[in-house]
Amino acid sequence: MIGLLPPSASNVETALAETCQRINDIPTPLRDLWNPDTCPENLLPWLAWAMGIDTWKSYWPLSVKREIIKNAVTIKRQKGTVKSVRDVAAAFGASVALRENWQQTPPGAPHGFDIAINVNDPNGQAVTAEFIEDIISEIGRTKPARSFFTVTSGIDAAATLNITATARPVLMVRLLLSD
Repeated sequence: MIGLLPPSASNVETALAETCQRINDIPTPLRDLWNPDTCPENLLPWLAWAMGIDTWKSYWPLSVKREIIKNAVTIKRQKGTVKSVRDVAAAFGASVALRENWQQTPPGAPHGFDIAINVNDPNGQAVTAEFIEDIISEIGRTKPARSFFTVTSGIDAAATLNITATARPVLMVRLLLSD
């Protein structure tokens, strides 16, 4: 940049050109800051704000925070649809079974739906009631405005069943006594 200055450049202009050259050498990873996968954890709340996320809790697991930011545009674009309700729950790591009023036997009240949420913490820790309430409130924000819903909450559990057998040799002798 100094080579672009005219020969009559003053000392101030030369110093300013050198300073600007050093500023250009400072890395500015803007692509990383706008990517939820590579954004530093301490900057995620600002990225969430920029993406228009309404609710942000500091106690959410890091994977949930990143998923919510990733899905923010899709969820906002499809707000008011069944898919957006499923996407919100999936961002929290929950699986959803949703039945609308016309799918129920007997049919439910108009514009109502039942939702069964199974939540598993991605870190293997116990899921708190507060976390489940956050999922329900986000579903309430995403559902159609005229709709109402009832929630059933569950937890997916898995276990292994081990079958063992033991063999124990027994010696049996029958004695017959005769007179």
